[in-house]
Amino acid sequence: MRHRHFLKLLLAGAVALPAFATSVLANPLVLFDLQTGKILEHQDAFKRWYPASLTKLMTAYVTFRAIAAGEVQLDSPIKVTKHSAGEPPSKMGFKPGSVMRLDNALKMMLVKSANDIAMAVGENVGGSQAAFAERMNSEARRLGMTGTHFVNPNGLYSPDQYTTARDLALLVMAIRSEFPQYAPWFSIEGLAVGKKAISNYNLLIGRYPGADGMKTGFVCPSGFNMIGSATRNGRTLVAVVLGEKSAVSRAETAARLLDQGFDMPATGSTTIAALPSYGDTLSANDMNDEICKKKTKEQQSEAPPAVAAKDAPKSPYQEKLDHVPTLVAVGLGGATGPTPKAMLDETGQEFADVPLPTWRPDRPAPAGATVVGSAAVQGDQPVKAAKN
Repeated sequence: MRHRHFLKLLLAGAVALPAFATSVLANPLVLFDLQTGKILEHQDAFKRWYPASLTKLMTAYVTFRAIAAGEVQLDSPIKVTKHSAGEPPSKMGFKPGSVMRLDNALKMMLVKSANDIAMAVGENVGGSQAAFAERMNSEARRLGMTGTHFVNPNGLYSPDQYTTARDLALLVMAIRSEFPQYAPWFSIEGLAVGKKAISNYNLLIGRYPGADGMKTGFVCPSGFNMIGSATRNGRTLVAVVLGEKSAVSRAETAARLLDQGFDMPATGSTTIAALPSYGDTLSANDMNDEICKKKTKEQQSEAPPAVAAKDAPKSPYQEKLDHVPTLVAVGLGGATGPTPKAMLDETGQEFADVPLPTWRPDRPAPAGATVVGSAAVQGDQPVKAAKN
C-alpha cells in the first residue's frame, strides 16, 4: 500500500515525491495535518532557506504573545518611526509619526505584506528592531525551531536571517493552536484603505476550496515562498513551499500538495516535532541569479502576471475571483488603547523617535562596530535585481 510505504520512507528521514519531482526539484516542502502535527509529505525539510515575508508570521506570533502578556492591546497605538518609514516596498507608505491601531497594523502586515508596518510593529512592541529580533529568536528556540535565526521583523534579505520548512511548520502549529481567535486574519481576501482595494498575495484565498491561510514571501535570493492552509470536513492541512519560480507556480504547487493530502487517510506516525534532521542543514540556497538577474521587473513580483505565457494555459490562480471580494477596512487613527510598554521609560513617558547614529560611509568603522548595509532586492513588490 502506497501510504505504508510512504511512512517507512518517512521514518528513514527521506521521502520520494514522484508527483512533484519535475515541478519542485530539490526545493524544500512540508505537508502536514495541523491538528495532529503528523507529516504527509516532506522534502529537504531541514534545508536552510531565506524566509522573506514568511518572517512576518513570527512577528505576528511574538505580538500575539505580547498581547496575551498585557504588554500591548489591539487598540494600542503603533507609530510609524523614521526608520520604519524608510523600509523598501512592499509598503503602505505612511509618513513618520503616523499612528494606527495595532490590529489594523497586523492586518496590513499580513495581507499587504507591508515591510514598513512590520518594522513599526516590531519597534513599538519590542522597543527597537534589535530587541524585537531577540524576542523572535527566543520564541524560535522555545518552539524548537533549531534551524532558524532572525535579524528583522519583515523578512528583508539578510544572510543572517534564515529558517527551514520544518521550523516554519512548527511556527504555524503554534500560531493556530495558541491563538485561534486571530485565524480569520490569515484568510482576509483584501483590504480597503480609503478608496483603494488591496488584494491578498495568497492566491489560494478565495480560489482554492477551503483555503484559510496563511502567508507568502518573496525576495530574489529566496524565490517565491508560501504557506498555504485549507480546511475540509473539519480537517486542516498546511503546505509549506519554498523556492518556487513565480507567484503562480507556488500557489499551484501548494494546491497540488493539499489536494494530495486530502486524498490521503488521516493517519501517520511521524510528527513535525519528531522528524529527525537530515541533509545539508548549514548552507543556504541563493536563487538570486535564477529568479531576478535575467528576468523583467514584472517577473520579479508577488503579483501574478495578468497574461499567461505564450502557448501556456492561464492558471486558475491567475483568474479573478468569481465573486466580489470581501474587503476589511484598515487605516490610520482610532488608537485609543495604552501605549505599548516597550515604548515607555521608567517614568511612564513615551520615548522620542530619535534615529540611531550610523557610521559615516566615507570613514572606516572603528574596531568592533556593526555596520548595517541596505539591500537592493527586497519585499513583496516588483524589485530590481541585486548588484553583485
